[in-house]
This record gives sequence, structure tokens and C-alpha cells, in this order.
Amino acid sequence: MRRGTLGVVATVATSALLLAACGGGSSAPAPSGGGGAAAFEGVGPITLVQGKDTSNFVQKVLDGWNKDHPDQTVRLIELPDDADQQRQQMIQNATAKSDEYSVLNVDNIWTAEFAANRYILELPQDQFQMGDFLKPVIDSAMYRGKLYAVPSASDGGLLYYRKDLLDAAGVTAPPKTWAEMIAACAKVKPSNPSMSCYAGQFQKYEGLTVNAAEAINGAGGVITDDSGKPNVNTPEAKAGLDSLVTAFKSGDIPKEALTYKEEESRRAFQEGRLIFYRNWPYAYSLMSKTDGSSQVAGKFGIAPLPGLNGPGVSSLGGHALGVSAFTKNKKTALDFIKFYTSKENNKSNLELASQAPIYTAIYDDPTLQQKFPYLTVLKQSILNAKPRPKVVKYGDATLAIQDAAYGALQGNLTTDAALQQLQTKLEQISGS
Repeated sequence: MRRGTLGVVATVATSALLLAACGGGSSAPAPSGGGGAAAFEGVGPITLVQGKDTSNFVQKVLDGWNKDHPDQTVRLIELPDDADQQRQQMIQNATAKSDEYSVLNVDNIWTAEFAANRYILELPQDQFQMGDFLKPVIDSAMYRGKLYAVPSASDGGLLYYRKDLLDAAGVTAPPKTWAEMIAACAKVKPSNPSMSCYAGQFQKYEGLTVNAAEAINGAGGVITDDSGKPNVNTPEAKAGLDSLVTAFKSGDIPKEALTYKEEESRRAFQEGRLIFYRNWPYAYSLMSKTDGSSQVAGKFGIAPLPGLNGPGVSSLGGHALGVSAFTKNKKTALDFIKFYTSKENNKSNLELASQAPIYTAIYDDPTLQQKFPYLTVLKQSILNAKPRPKVVKYGDATLAIQDAAYGALQGNLTTDAALQQLQTKLEQISGS
């Protein structure tokens, strides 16, 4: 996932889904202490491992590094688009203690798991400008107070909408609540009967965890409480999940959205099949292209996610770069991470791929705000976002969320049964 992730996602640290606090991480190995300078030795070729480089931004960064470091070249290893498959392959490589992977582009939700299992090394905090990052972004790269990855891009969920169609239907502002969004669709659809109202990412993968969490959080529910104890079987969580289930039943969300990941939902909106949809900011540049690939260029707007009865809550997405514990050339890996995550490259990542920046100063730049009018909305989305489980057993937790949500959306489980199932599984995972 982008942003995963993405992937998100998504953060106020005090509201993190710390399932580990209930015992889920009590038997995990102690974090690696590889943060000292002496641990980062070895100079030579390395690899960067991540999902597909759809924007070609990453290869441009590598080309710039390789030009100046001919004896320390970085080779890109592209994994599948699916975030779950990326995580699996990274874990397999680490389990085999292979040195093939050097720098891992990890979804922020994997940090705790990768750090606790010593797949990645602790990094020296004094070599990075920690105070320049958005706080939720840098918090997501920490584990037990130590830095294990350096953010390369953040992510917050955004509502994309057909501004041209809303204007034509007399809807003067984007919706702030779920009910307002459904009502806006009812005004647009008579003139556009083939269009569906809304879609997100509802395939059974990490994106579903993000969308389900956003629906629950946006209705005032939680997946765990402030102490980290699972508390998802509540009226508020039910109201959030019910909103998605009802929209599938009514047709406001098309049935085919059960197969949507980020790219499938983007194409549906870009091809003129959706009035509203939820995605990460990366989609902005792709949908704004004027080369004929987008039918909505110049026709869409961006707004905060709507909640059930008020403002919505994004899951926190984003990625960070960590150094594999098994790479030989650790110094080169660390130096490359500093280069990749510089403010200059982060700004270029925004300009070339509309990736969410990690530095506060980039969001507050008036010139960039004029060029990317959604930056203020995106900054608030990230600052107000909720994280997904920041735990050692994250894989088990997200699968439990996906199983329950997908069953409810398919109609195979009532929302009551789905949430009871999820509550029970999370208690088992966390030991609560």
C-alpha cells in the first residue's frame, strides 16, 4: 500500500492502537541496539526495496545519488503493489538473514514489528533534524522511544469530488458529513445516472483496514481505547461500520468496489464513474494530467474526509526508510537515507508525484500552497489522523480487522457479529 500504507493508515500518538500495551508484545525480542555510529560500517553498493515506482521519482533520486557515488551505487528492487505482499517479502528476506535488501521502504505501520524483531537497525537520532518533521510523522517511525526509520513520505486520506458536477447541481460546498455526501449524490445523479456516489478501498487487504478504521473513528468509535485495550464492539463503532454496509446495500457504493485497491478506485474516479472517492494525495498529480489520460483534469476538488455526524478522521499513512540488519554496507545505507529524505528531495517528491511531505516547512510554503491548494487540508488531515495498530503482531491485527469488515460489507456477517468477532480476536492477539 502507499501510504500504506497505503500505504493508512493514520496520528495523534496518545490515540495509537497500542495492542502491545495489553500484552501482545511482552514476549517479543528486545529492540536492537544498533544505533551507535560504530554499527554503521561498510561502504559499497546497496539496494533500495519498495513497491512499484509508479511516478519514476525514486529512480530519479537514485540516478542523482549514483552519479555522485559511482562506488556506492543504489539499485532499486521493486516489489508488488500490494502492501501485504511487500511486507511478506521483506520479512522473508530478514528471516533468511539475506544481505540482498539494504534499505527497506517500510509502511509506517510496520515499524514496531520490524524493530522488535530486529529486521531493521536503530538509527542515530542526532544525525537527523527530528524537530523539522510533522510530529505524528516522526512518531510513527519510533519504537520504544528510539528511531528505527526516517520518514520519506507521509499520507492522510482526502475526499476527491467532482466539483463541476456539484456546481451544476447547485451544491455549493463539499460535504462535511456522510449524510451530506449522500444527499449531494442524490442531486447529481439524475443528470448522471450511470455514476456511483462513492468508493474507497474495500478489497480485502491493508486498504480495507484503513477504510474501516476511518469509518469507525469518524463515527466516534475506536478499535482500542486510550490504554490500548480493544474496545471495538460499541454502538459508535457499529454506527461507523453500518454507514458503509448501508451504502453498499443501497448502491451508493458500487458492488465492484469490493475489488478496489488504491489504483482501481483512482481509475474509477478518473474515468468518470464516481462522484466522490477517498484516496491518498498521490492521486492528485495523476488525475490532473492533461495528456488525455484523465477525464477529470480540472474538474475535481479536494476536501477533508466526512465523518458520520461531523468532520471525519483519516488513518495515518506514510513510509519511512530503515536499514536492514543484514546488509553489509550499513554506512552507505545510512548516508543514502539522509540524501533521500532531504528537504530538497521531499519537495521534489511533492512536485513530481504529489506525495505528502514530511516537513512542516513544506506545508507552510505559500508558493507551494498556491501550486498545491490541498496542502492545508492535507496537513490538518495528518495532524488529526489516527494511527493503526503500532504493534509487534500487526499482521494478525490487520487480518482480524479485514476479516470482520469484509464479512460485513459482503453481507455474510451482521455488523454486530463482525464487531463481536473482531473484539474477540483482538483480545486474543493482545492477550487482554
